[in-house]
Amino acid sequence: MRFNSSNISLKRPTAVGATDFLRRNDKMAALLPAIERMARLQKDCADCLPAMFQHAEILSFEEGQLQLSLPTTALAAKLKQQLPKLQDTLARRGWQVSGVRLKVQMTKAAEIKEKMRSLELPPAAVEAFDQLSGTLEASPQNSALIDAVKAMVARRRAGGG
Repeated sequence: MRFNSSNISLKRPTAVGATDFLRRNDKMAALLPAIERMARLQKDCADCLPAMFQHAEILSFEEGQLQLSLPTTALAAKLKQQLPKLQDTLARRGWQVSGVRLKVQMTKAAEIKEKMRSLELPPAAVEAFDQLSGTLEASPQNSALIDAVKAMVARRRAGGG
């Protein structure tokens, strides 16, 4: 079988495929206008404050009250300072936002969390830790330390960092 990149797009779910599914299902079709409205509002917010809305999401928009989710209190504090600009921009785009509530919740923690740096140990250091684990007194107080050092040495020797 030859590999053809155009075949991939036929098998991969897309936004168009999702909306087609929603349109075909009577119960789900009723949700489509609300979903499209929220998507337009999210886009308008992101157009106004792109850096902020890289991590912010709209939770709800009912009766003029816009509720936003942010992953950290620091980002919420920064966005709070930008709320007049956001409300003004949304009003010019036809959204009647009378108030904005911010809710801090870790919805995108995996995307925001920075990678931890791995400590590089030279082979001599790994060998020294291996010798240390063999020379520590085998006591109840030392058992967890000995196990941890042995596990670290095994990981380093296996190339797992």
